[in-house]
Amino acid sequence: MKPSHKIRPVFDDPNVVSTAGLVPALRLAESAGLYELLEGLSVPSANAAAKTAAILGGMLAGADSIEDLDLLRHGGMSKLFTGLRAATTLGTFLRSFTHGHVQQLGKVNTGLLAGLTTRVPGLLAGSDAEGIAFLDVDDTVREVHGYAKQGAAFGYSKVRGLNIALATISTPTAAPVIAQARLRRGNTASAAGCGRLLAQAITTARAAGVAGRVLARADSAYYGWAFVGTAIRHQAWFSVTARMTPAVVKAITSIKEGAWRAIEYPNAVWEPGEQPGDGHWVSDAEVAEIDFVAFTGRRKTEHVPCRLVVRRVKRLQPLASDGTAQGELFATYRHHAFITNSTLSVIEADQRHRDHALVEQVIAELKDNALAHLPSGKYAANAAWVSCAVIAFNIARATAVTADMRTARWATLREKLINIPARIANTSRRLDLHLPEHWPWARSWMLLWSVATSPPTADPT
Repeated sequence: MKPSHKIRPVFDDPNVVSTAGLVPALRLAESAGLYELLEGLSVPSANAAAKTAAILGGMLAGADSIEDLDLLRHGGMSKLFTGLRAATTLGTFLRSFTHGHVQQLGKVNTGLLAGLTTRVPGLLAGSDAEGIAFLDVDDTVREVHGYAKQGAAFGYSKVRGLNIALATISTPTAAPVIAQARLRRGNTASAAGCGRLLAQAITTARAAGVAGRVLARADSAYYGWAFVGTAIRHQAWFSVTARMTPAVVKAITSIKEGAWRAIEYPNAVWEPGEQPGDGHWVSDAEVAEIDFVAFTGRRKTEHVPCRLVVRRVKRLQPLASDGTAQGELFATYRHHAFITNSTLSVIEADQRHRDHALVEQVIAELKDNALAHLPSGKYAANAAWVSCAVIAFNIARATAVTADMRTARWATLREKLINIPARIANTSRRLDLHLPEHWPWARSWMLLWSVATSPPTADPT
């Protein structure tokens, strides 16, 4: 592809927009009750709902800093949207937030998620009374620079930043949405406040229509009574990576050799049996389980009888003690253990626990979009920015499901459906959007438009 040499750029068309996909995306959010929920904000700033909606629109279009929010004010955007604000105005608005106002944004996210799941039933498909939903909790450190960032400190990642904890909801057939998120000081321990975060996330999941079993998953940073006890109190299953304490190590060593079962793993081979349907995996990974009582160092009422599921993987590289390369005399293994109270089979329990890594995908998407930066020096402003990013993420996920692109990442959605150029034409007191001819994702865009602009489906009850 070679550019023409006859081009002369002129920025002079007041009827062209570059983010036409924001129209159906925000219409979908509107039909789920976004603007009514935003009216409940008590931020001491005029038109708080309109300003918050402008921030959400900017994030959907790719803004990852306050200055980038100016991308909403170009061409004919003022004909398509009301309530557009300058980036400086939105920055001042964010700095007017307090901790209580940030909590109000969390409430907006809970209400919006409930509305979106009603408007887009496939958003949490498989979470009915017969299904299962996974609630994953994790945290990350968002690196910051400069000395003006309130709350920034060196945490477990050895970089100076702010800590973000979040909880996601997913199902075996639905990509994750974010139930809860909060900004914390950079040196905050991962598990700090995890009980309250998990409780709020379970409440959000139930409000979003999750009627079946909830499985709360977390890594070893959350191996403690705060997380597990909260799951038990809310009648949820838990699946938490165990720390290699002496009690856990002792339990692993007591597993009999005949209890290990080979599982499907990279490079595994299926060995068929003599009868149809018989066979087994030949694999370097095996799994076994044993009864276990966790947290015996706490008061007796907080002892947790559960299952200790262990996956062991052959250590393929030679150990430093081997000296020279030689044949294997005794197989050595890495052991990965987790505790759970689920009734899943040992192989399925192991598979479901490993799927906890889905939350890392959500963190990566946020860091690749709105959380590429924490734009303000004021802690509460950054906390509000994080809450807005969560709401925008859920709108983007609902938009992708509606457009039949349920596996698309946020960046992909933005490229194919949001940041699409269009020309506005006035016809009989109506605005026509002229979109590019032969747009490869025109079918998905029109599917989104059809659902976003159609009336809600009547409740059969």
